[in-house]
Amino acid sequence: MNKSGYLAQYKKKQQPFVFGLCFFCTGFFAVLPDLAFARLQNEAALELLHPDYRNQLTEVSQLVDKIGFADITAENYKKVRIAEAAQIKKPAPIPVVSQKTIPGAEGEPDVSIRLINSLAGDAKPVILYMHGGGFVLGSAALYLPNMQKIAEKYNCTVVMVEYRLAPETPFPGALEDNYAALKYLYNNASELGIDKDHIVLMGHSAGGGHAAMLAIAARDRAEIPVKHQVLIFPMLDDRTGSSRTVPAHIGQLLWTPTSNAFGWSALLGQKAGMSEVPYGSVPARVTDLSKLPPTDIVVGAIDLFVEEDMEYAKRLILSGVPTEIHVLPGMFHASETIYPDAAISKRFSALESEAIARALRK
Repeated sequence: MNKSGYLAQYKKKQQPFVFGLCFFCTGFFAVLPDLAFARLQNEAALELLHPDYRNQLTEVSQLVDKIGFADITAENYKKVRIAEAAQIKKPAPIPVVSQKTIPGAEGEPDVSIRLINSLAGDAKPVILYMHGGGFVLGSAALYLPNMQKIAEKYNCTVVMVEYRLAPETPFPGALEDNYAALKYLYNNASELGIDKDHIVLMGHSAGGGHAAMLAIAARDRAEIPVKHQVLIFPMLDDRTGSSRTVPAHIGQLLWTPTSNAFGWSALLGQKAGMSEVPYGSVPARVTDLSKLPPTDIVVGAIDLFVEEDMEYAKRLILSGVPTEIHVLPGMFHASETIYPDAAISKRFSALESEAIARALRK
């Protein structure tokens, strides 16, 4: 049942009671249907939660307490940034991490990058990684330990970009930062010890969105070849949850339509879901997806991004791009990081690992 149908039924059942008290508590009953519908959505999401999670998550409030927020908004994103900064861990000594400041695009500031497992004289494949955070949160430092593990496991080099965040820097600021990093590693391949013909773009969530944007820009500018893109629950379409509604059971856990609308609005500098957006800012809105690199996508079935990710994969396939997508039942956004020991989380991580291995294979 959609929201309007549910509310009509609800109001019909409650009408005598509501009218009997309307003179005393008009404001309360004005919001009661929306509160009831929110509870319905939460219940629907929990019912479809994977069995491996159900004994750990019985109320949405438990997840909110664990991650520290229900939604990301203009009112709280700066506080969440501060909380994230407090969680940054010191990187392991091996593989070695170095930090460089490289030139930005013309007229743009310099860009900070982190290099993992980079040794002059080598010719290793390289992952250019863009972190997640809904375009408004996160940092390369926050994801550094995880990317060290990937660099060590696959004996590759990883380059992480400290791209500028929205809303302070709207599109195309972050794209130009990421492209500057791509151009730098391509032009300095020998010094960095990488194979310039084996560049893989990768990102989680908003980072996956940035990776998709960068792949499109690299194709359009025709300066630098990209070998593969690995998109983990990528954030690809500003219309999701704004001008395009989602089923009640989808997108209620961790990353919500409210958060999504704020993240995209911050990046675009305009309300999410409008009829027109700057070219290249929203991968799902780019008409021509041909000649993009082979693509892997992994996403959960109750993740807010599941429909847009499946649609993007379909369009890539129809455009002649070798594409593999996996949709795992009962998984919400980034649930494998919240409950890493659950069997379904391990399955998700294994599929991600397979995608990375495939991308790095010569």
